[in-house]
Amino acid sequence: MNENHRHEVNIPVWANLAHTAARVEARLEAALADTGLSLAKFAVLEQLMKAGEPLLLTRLSERLSCCKSNITQLIDRLEADSLVQRVDAPEDRRSVLAALTAEGRRRYEIGSRTLAAAEQGLLKSFEGGELELLNKFLGRFNTTE
Repeated sequence: MNENHRHEVNIPVWANLAHTAARVEARLEAALADTGLSLAKFAVLEQLMKAGEPLLLTRLSERLSCCKSNITQLIDRLEADSLVQRVDAPEDRRSVLAALTAEGRRRYEIGSRTLAAAEQGLLKSFEGGELELLNKFLGRFNTTE
């Protein structure tokens, strides 16, 4: 049996999910490496693109389900790369917004195409309705009860 496709029945589901998530993340990070982005940086750029306007750092942390200090560090790195800039919030001078730069938009588009190609590579072994089933099953983890 091919070691790459071996599936051990005795592995607990949680371990299999964690292992698979780590491998998928590693492959996506590797795909993004040449773009100068990480998945975390890309996620911030994606949220700013979806919003279509600058966002409060607290709003970004909520949308990405991470703590404010992580967002601050990510924005620091994105700003150092000239992908975002901090802008004072007009309604509250104590608040800061993250705004995409033209370079940030450009790199987001490159990262988006790169991840789409990487996703195709990850999913090429699935057949027929398997992807639909996979999405259905994985979606159950994302429902709140």
